[in-house]
Amino acid sequence: MKNKVNSINNNYSNFINPSIFRSYDIRGIYPIEINEKTSYKVGKGIATLFINSFKKENEKEGNIKIALGHDMRLSSPTLKKSIKKALVESGITVVDIGLASTPTLYFSVLHFNYDGGIQISASHNPKDYNGFKIVKRVPVGLIKIGKNTGMEELKDIVLSEKFIETGKKGKVIKNKAVLKKEVEKLLKVGIEKGNKIKNIKIVADPGNAAGALYLEELFKKLPCRLIKMNFKLDGTFPSHQPDPMKFETLKDLQKKVKDERADLGVAPDGDGDRVFFIDEKGKVIPASHITALLAKEFLNKFPGEKIAFDVRYSKTVKGVIIENKGIPVITKVGHALITEAMERENAIFGGESSGHYFFKETGFAESALMVIIMVLNIISREDKPISKILKPLVKSIESGEINFELKEREEVEKKINLLKEKYKDGKISILDGLSIEYPKWRFNLRASNTEPLLRLNLEAENQEILKEKKKELTNLLC
Repeated sequence: MKNKVNSINNNYSNFINPSIFRSYDIRGIYPIEINEKTSYKVGKGIATLFINSFKKENEKEGNIKIALGHDMRLSSPTLKKSIKKALVESGITVVDIGLASTPTLYFSVLHFNYDGGIQISASHNPKDYNGFKIVKRVPVGLIKIGKNTGMEELKDIVLSEKFIETGKKGKVIKNKAVLKKEVEKLLKVGIEKGNKIKNIKIVADPGNAAGALYLEELFKKLPCRLIKMNFKLDGTFPSHQPDPMKFETLKDLQKKVKDERADLGVAPDGDGDRVFFIDEKGKVIPASHITALLAKEFLNKFPGEKIAFDVRYSKTVKGVIIENKGIPVITKVGHALITEAMERENAIFGGESSGHYFFKETGFAESALMVIIMVLNIISREDKPISKILKPLVKSIESGEINFELKEREEVEKKINLLKEKYKDGKISILDGLSIEYPKWRFNLRASNTEPLLRLNLEAENQEILKEKKKELTNLLC
């Protein structure tokens, strides 16, 4: 098998597919698009990007420290080895934090004042994918290297191989204390003074992926009863793809919550930066409802602050923010874009419909761990089921994402213009795709950033309206 992989790597050694440089990260199929030689060049490119950036900003000369973490995918250790070699050859000090979730990598950069970080992961994608998420620390927090924040520059550097040769050699140091520090700090921040986490029964399913790392560490510190599902790290994902946005992957967790009469189910994604919850009845809690819950929590303590959320579902979140005297900030879809918007607006908290949650406290980056702690804090304080806590906050029923395949990209503009004309009497926004709102319902239609798909999301004040409008829009888009 090893010889076969080496042969494939050699076949593709002189070509890097430009499509691996995506809007939010670098990602592709291993070993065809992402392999050890690709990883080495990407490492050289990241080093060059950081050195150039610090020179422009006159911040520092040399001694750049970059944290490096990796997930449990089978290809991650060898990709890590090659990217580490490239960074050290470029004069970078590499801080190896070992096996970690993406939020733990983010935490390491912020907490230990490293200059940047690289996480080797393909998030929730199937086992044959891998990639890199890259962040840079700035005075206000973290910047994710994405479409608007350096990805195009990095792509040009790597494809042209215009790498800086510093003539200096860096070094590798290790930091094995990151996860413990992360849990300790977030427990202090996420549990309000005077409150204690109760003996809550929780079923958790990280899907054999990186979320198991912080779940294990967290529940060592809490009096909760944890029932584990698929905690053994395994990059082949034998239980199911670690993608809680695909609700079919949550069926076993939902059943287990009901069978065990648990208070809560928890499902992180592959690299642990997203999380979905199951209520005590075994129902999936929409991510927007958790955003609304935490928005209320923050605004009770910090009235007048800004709360960010994406364009897909807004009625519940926006309603709760306004009721609690906050300022709503609607953003484009995409974790790097939300982080960017939150920094620009100085928002205290943000939530995305895909289960990403962002905090000013964590440098405007995701922390599923913080969300879990805050939800446990609320359940303990209110001393009632999560479904009853959420019920007064909910303003709409959501459709879930409906996807339409495109034969060609030109169809996007045609479909959007068709709906814009059909619903021109509604309140129109083109912030991200097309959003049109009426008093009792709304929808967002946008092109996928990664696939030839149109994505439709609807919400309405009752099931009848939702069903009617879903049928109406589907007929127009098919």
